[in-house]
Amino acid sequence: MKYTKLNFMMSVLGIIIYITDLIVDIWVSVRFFHEGQYIFGVLTVSFMLFGTLVVQCFSYSWFRADLKKAGQESQHCFLLLHCLQGGIFTRYWFALKKGYHVAFKYSSKTDNFIEEQIDPHKEVIDGVTDLSMLRLFETYLEGCPQLVLQLYTLLEHGQASFSQYAAIMVSCCAISWSTVDYQVALRKSLPDKNLINGLCPKLTYLFYKLFTLLSWMLSVVLLLFLNIKIALFLLLFLWFLGIVWAFKNQTQFCASVSMEFLYRAVVGFILIFTFFNIKGQNTKCPMSCYYIVRVLATLGILIVFWVCPLSLFNSDYFIPISIIIALTLLLGIIFLIVYYGTLHPSHGKETKPDEIDGKPVQRDCRMKYFLME
Repeated sequence: MKYTKLNFMMSVLGIIIYITDLIVDIWVSVRFFHEGQYIFGVLTVSFMLFGTLVVQCFSYSWFRADLKKAGQESQHCFLLLHCLQGGIFTRYWFALKKGYHVAFKYSSKTDNFIEEQIDPHKEVIDGVTDLSMLRLFETYLEGCPQLVLQLYTLLEHGQASFSQYAAIMVSCCAISWSTVDYQVALRKSLPDKNLINGLCPKLTYLFYKLFTLLSWMLSVVLLLFLNIKIALFLLLFLWFLGIVWAFKNQTQFCASVSMEFLYRAVVGFILIFTFFNIKGQNTKCPMSCYYIVRVLATLGILIVFWVCPLSLFNSDYFIPISIIIALTLLLGIIFLIVYYGTLHPSHGKETKPDEIDGKPVQRDCRMKYFLME
């Protein structure tokens, strides 16, 4: 289990996408306020704050837990940095600093790992995996609602500014990147799990997530045109079902009860948009039920729009959007079947952790509790 130069470059690309996404979101919100669209501006800012506040809570909680495990006292500077919304940047700083040292300067000393109590490669990989999960949380808490909002404004006005097109493209890139990056980093951090090797499985997984997500988002946008109250009720109901599912599975991801409740609320929110394995269990049946319901809900929304066309909605867009929704959903399901049928790492024999001096490799990172599928 090594942190390679390629892994380091992926971490650099990750922070570039993160900063670009942040800049574009601020740009779009400022433009909304400048054009007098205050509701959209407030919603954009609210989504940004909601996502970053939740992520800062998790980040600081993990910093404190790691310091406690190491026998160190919690440092107030970390609390201050997270209050100033700098938790992600702090983690990127540590990850890039340590990652550069391990990838470029420590490669010739790998034989010394046996003599050391802490494997520096594993330490960096665990830190990068924490960062990947935080980015995943922020992407779905902030990026998905932002993308729905941008698509709604685009279809409502029939045209959009360059900043809105940029926001849509960057949001899609951020969602795609964080989803694949997290899955790869997670499996790399668990020594007894097979890695996602090769470009084909990663692209297949990416297209499965991206197409099913895009299809559902466009369906939600259509439902918003039909009736905003009904759409919000449906989303809140799905969020409630996701939280209930998390409580039913009795997740044990966080050390404190309050953070565990927050975690269940977050995964409930993610389940509105995509499937999330919340406890590392066999998900064949739950996932099948999830996407069967997704297909039925999408078809129901399309049927309602075909039966009850709206004058508020530009009919020139409806037929192409309906085709896009149906096509992306079909492609997403096909990629899902291909990935889990032939390309999923579990089809190979799971590797056993190596032993060093008679002691098994530790699997004490917080990610040991589950996998996102």
